[in-house]
Amino acid sequence: MAARQIYFDNNATTPLHPEVKKEMVAAMEMFGNPSSMHAYGREARANVEDARRRVAGFMGADESEIVFTGSGSEANNTVLSLFVCSSALCIPGSRQTIITSKIEHPCVLETSQCLTHRGIDVKYLEVDRYGKVDLQQLEEHLKAGSVGLVSVMMANNEIGTLQDIPAISEIAHRYGALMHTDAVQAFGKVPVNVDDLGVDFLTISGHKIYGPKGIGALYVRKGMPYCPFIRGGHQEKGRRAGTENTLGIMGLGMAVDMRAIEMEAEEVRLQGLKDMLRKGIEERIDDALFNGHPTDSLANTLNVSFPGAEGEAILLYLDLAGIAVSTGSACASGSLDPSHVLLATGVDAERAHGSIRISLGRDNTVEDVEYMLDVLPGVISRIRDMSTAYIKGGVHASAR
Repeated sequence: MAARQIYFDNNATTPLHPEVKKEMVAAMEMFGNPSSMHAYGREARANVEDARRRVAGFMGADESEIVFTGSGSEANNTVLSLFVCSSALCIPGSRQTIITSKIEHPCVLETSQCLTHRGIDVKYLEVDRYGKVDLQQLEEHLKAGSVGLVSVMMANNEIGTLQDIPAISEIAHRYGALMHTDAVQAFGKVPVNVDDLGVDFLTISGHKIYGPKGIGALYVRKGMPYCPFIRGGHQEKGRRAGTENTLGIMGLGMAVDMRAIEMEAEEVRLQGLKDMLRKGIEERIDDALFNGHPTDSLANTLNVSFPGAEGEAILLYLDLAGIAVSTGSACASGSLDPSHVLLATGVDAERAHGSIRISLGRDNTVEDVEYMLDVLPGVISRIRDMSTAYIKGGVHASAR
C-alpha cells in the first residue's frame, strides 16, 4: 500500500461522519424491536421517529411523508413499481407510460426495462452535451396524455450535472403526471426542499452523506398513490415490510443533522478544490476534456477524459500511488461497456473509455489536490506513451 492514501470517490460512498459513528456505537446495546410494545421496543421506536422528524425537517417535508427503505435503489424501485401494482392505490390504468432520461442511475434504467416486459411504455429523454434533459421533448411526450410518472434524477452521479427539477415538475403536473426525482447524489450537497422542487416522490440514501450503508428513505407527498414494494409486515405504517434498521435509521438522522450544520460551508470549500483541480489538469496535461455542465454541477464532482489513456489503467496507476478515483458509477464496476451517461451526452466510445470521475468529500484538503496534480500528469503520460491510439499534433506520443 502506498504511503499516502487519498480518497476521491465520494460519489460511490462516503466514510462515516465521526458524529454518526459516535451515535451508532452508543446505541449498539439497544436491541429492541421498534414494533414491540414493551420498554425495549418503545425505546427503539422513539429513536426511529426522532430520526424521521430530522430527515423530514431537512427536506421541508412532514414526518408522515417519510418511508425508510434499505437503500436509494429500493426507494426508486418502489416508485417505479406503482405501475405494476395490483392495489387500488396504484397508477390509474389509463396512464401507463413512464418518462425518464437516458442518464439515470442503473436502478432506474434497469427497472424501466423490466417494466416494458410487463406492458408499461417507457420514454427516454435525450440530454445535451452537458447532460441537461430536453424539456421540449419532455413536453411533447406529455401531450399524449398517457404519462403517469416522470422520473428524472436531480444530480447525475457520474458527471455531476444538476437538472432543473422545479421546471420539470411544473411541466409534468401541467399534463397530469406525477413527478419523482432520484436525489441521492444531490441531497446533502445542495439545498433540497420538496415544496420548492414540486416533487411527489423523492429518493435519498444514507451512505452518500457520511451515514451508514443499508439505509435510504423515500419521500411520498400526502395523497399520492402508493404500493408497498416489500410486503409481509405492518412496519412503516404498512408501506415497507421488515423490521426497521434502527441503528441505520439513527445514523441517517445524525448524518442529516451534520449536513444541516456543515453543508453550506463545505460546498464552498469543495468548489474551490474542484476549481483548483480542473485548472491544474488544464495546465499540466494536454488534451484533457471535461464532461458535464461547467457551472450547473455538483461542487464535488469532476469528470474528465484523457484521449489515448484507458480509464481502468488510470484508475489502477493512481491506486498504486494511493489515490482512489472511479471510472464512472460504482454500480457499473466490472462492466467493460463505456459509460451510458457519457455516450448519451454525445461523447464517443473511445473518449468515454478514457474517462475518470473524481468526487471530493469533507475530508479532502488542498494538499490532497496538490498531490493528485503531482501524480496524475505522469500517469497519463506513461499510459499514452504505451498507446497506439494517442496522437498529439499528428505525431504519436512515443515518437516525440
